[in-house]
Amino acid sequence: MLSRSRAAVPRRLAALTAVFGLAACGSATPEAAPATPVFVPGSATPGPSAVASPSPSAAASASPAAACGVFPADSVWRADVSKLPVHRSSAAYVNSIGADAHMHPDFGSGTWEGAPIGIPVTAVKPGQTTVKVSFEYASESDKGPYPVPADAKVEGGRGSDGDRHVILYDAAACKVYELYAAYPSGSGWRAGSGAIFDLRSHRLRPAGWTSADAAGLSVFAGLARYEEVATGRITHALRITVPRSRDSYVWPARHAASSSSDANLPPMGLRLRLKASVNTSKLPKQARVIAEAMKTYGVIVADNGSPWYLSGAPDERWSNDALRALKNLQGSDFEAVDVSGLMVSKNSGAVRPG
Repeated sequence: MLSRSRAAVPRRLAALTAVFGLAACGSATPEAAPATPVFVPGSATPGPSAVASPSPSAAASASPAAACGVFPADSVWRADVSKLPVHRSSAAYVNSIGADAHMHPDFGSGTWEGAPIGIPVTAVKPGQTTVKVSFEYASESDKGPYPVPADAKVEGGRGSDGDRHVILYDAAACKVYELYAAYPSGSGWRAGSGAIFDLRSHRLRPAGWTSADAAGLSVFAGLARYEEVATGRITHALRITVPRSRDSYVWPARHAASSSSDANLPPMGLRLRLKASVNTSKLPKQARVIAEAMKTYGVIVADNGSPWYLSGAPDERWSNDALRALKNLQGSDFEAVDVSGLMVSKNSGAVRPG
C-alpha cells in the first residue's frame, strides 16, 4: 500500500479476509531533522506508496527470478544483519508498528476476489516490444520505454483499484521495470510512478525520489518468491509495510511518505530482524525458510499499510496453510537494527567488506 506525500491516489486495502485477515492503511501527520547521521530528511515532492495446499501437479513454471539474483552479493539487500547492533529506538519503533500485532503473509496460492494473492512478476520475453508510459509523478520516474506485454500481470488483477503494481523481470538484461498504479492506455500505459533497476548495480535512485514503492526501493528485491524457498534459502531482506511512518528515510531508502515528525514512528528503509531467540524450528518448511531469512537478512520498511504485512509473489506451489504459520510471529519478536556501519556511500547500495 502506498501513501503519497501530497496527493490522493488509489490505495490497496490488503484484503485477504478469509485467509489471512484484514487491516486498513494507516495515516500519517512535518518532521524535524533526523536524530542520527543515517537519517535523511524526507522529500517535499509527491511520491508513490478458501484456500487449500496445492498439489505437485499444480506447480507453475519456474519464476523468472531464477536466472538473475537480487542485486550483487555485497548489496545492502543481501547483507547479513544478524550480528548488527540493536537500534537505540528499536522499542519505540516496534511499539509504533504494533508489538502485539501479528505478521501477515500478504501472498500465497489461489486467488482472492478473482486475482492471485501477492505482487506478481511478469517475465519479459526476448524481443519484447517496448511501450511509452506516461506518469503522474513524471519528475521522479524513469522515462523508459518499458517492455510491457499486452498480458502483463497487474497486482490485484486487471480490474483492481488498489496499488496495481506491474513488475517486469528481464532476465537477459538482468533488469526489473516497476510501475505503480499502472493502467493500459491506448497503445501504451499510464502509471503513478515508475522505476528501472539494474540488478547488477549498486546504484540507488536520486535522493528524494520515489519508485514504484513509497521508500524509493525496488519492490521486486523485497518479495518472497517460491523458487527461493524451494532451494531452502532466501538470501535477501524482505519487504514489509507499517501503519504509520515518519517524514524521513534511512539508507538505502530514498523517499519518505509521511508528514509526521513523531520520532517514535519508523522511517522508510528501516531494517528490522526477527530476534535470534525466536524458535522457528517447528514452523512448516516454507514458513521456516522465510523466518530464517528474517533472522539473517531482516525486513525493510518499504511502504505505509497494515502492520507487519510481508510481501511476496503469488505462486500455486505456495501452501497457504504453511504460510499462515507466520501469523504466530508478532511485533515483539522483532527488533530494529542499526545498519549505518555497513554503508560505503549514501548514494550506493554496496556494503563494507567483512
